[in-house]
Amino acid sequence: MNVSKTYTTHFTLLFVLLVILFITNISLGSVSIPIKEIFNLLSGGVASKSSWETIIISYRLPKAITAILVGSGLSISGLLMQTLFRNPLAGPFVLGISSGASLGVALLILGASVFGGFFLTSMFSNWALAIAASIGSFFVLSAVIIAANRVRNTMSILIIGLMFGSLTSAVISVLAFFSQAEQIQQYLFWSFGSLGNLTWEELSIFGLIYLVGILGTFSVIKPLNSFLLGENYAQSLGINIKRSRNIILLITSILTGVITAFSGPIAFVGLAVPHIAKMLFSTSNHKILLPSAALIGAIVLLICDCIAQLPTSEYTLPINAITSLFGAPIVIWLLVRKKKIYV
Repeated sequence: MNVSKTYTTHFTLLFVLLVILFITNISLGSVSIPIKEIFNLLSGGVASKSSWETIIISYRLPKAITAILVGSGLSISGLLMQTLFRNPLAGPFVLGISSGASLGVALLILGASVFGGFFLTSMFSNWALAIAASIGSFFVLSAVIIAANRVRNTMSILIIGLMFGSLTSAVISVLAFFSQAEQIQQYLFWSFGSLGNLTWEELSIFGLIYLVGILGTFSVIKPLNSFLLGENYAQSLGINIKRSRNIILLITSILTGVITAFSGPIAFVGLAVPHIAKMLFSTSNHKILLPSAALIGAIVLLICDCIAQLPTSEYTLPINAITSLFGAPIVIWLLVRKKKIYV
């Protein structure tokens, strides 16, 4: 079997698995809905019960789509960061964008008594957290881009991003110290991450911004491949290092920022999935790795969400806890089995 045929087979199997998990995810929950009814409704028919139709259209379908967008977006962001910094431990949150979003939400919730956060919450309703997170991530993004244009060493940007993360965490800790228990609990619930809080209107805006970030990745495939052998090699190929680096940082920031704003900080996926994609496809070509990481990331998050829903139960576990509990052992097993890590 030649290489291209192998890739085609892998992609086909991943896509089929994605569709199966998508349907399964919609069927699971406190109310069990037959898969036949889901197929009937998604193909333009009518469900046997009006309540099933409401549950699927208003709640479960947006949640399943959100899981696909979040999983694929974080995986692509993690792949971009690992390639840019040539560091297998880099993830989508190393730039501090997620920390900036968390700071924005913390100022809204934990700083409510000082900054009038409850007024903002009542004013913007469900949009308040997304707006606060977006503003926080935008400020950190601006600082990272300015820093990136002032330093030559890419590793310096990584350190700057980590320092921004530490700084925002310190501010959040101070805010939490002076906050009431109810405010801390509200912020804690947001930090757990959630896939099921988006309306169709919010999902459409999320999807539009996500699409902008994904389309941007097509313009950096050649620079990403060249960065694998170092910046000097990339420059010898005629790659504009500073311009390519800024575009990669911007794409990662867009994807990470919008995901954190609408779904909260979801860990593990962006760090681990790129390694799974590299091991499965055994290639360093980003023309293959980008779509494969997107597919695997969507699959992983759908699986985690299926587990988090606790079928036949009204409770839903924090998605952050499930991603780590489910994914970390798999990555450890893969690394031990392969006996090496891919950069």
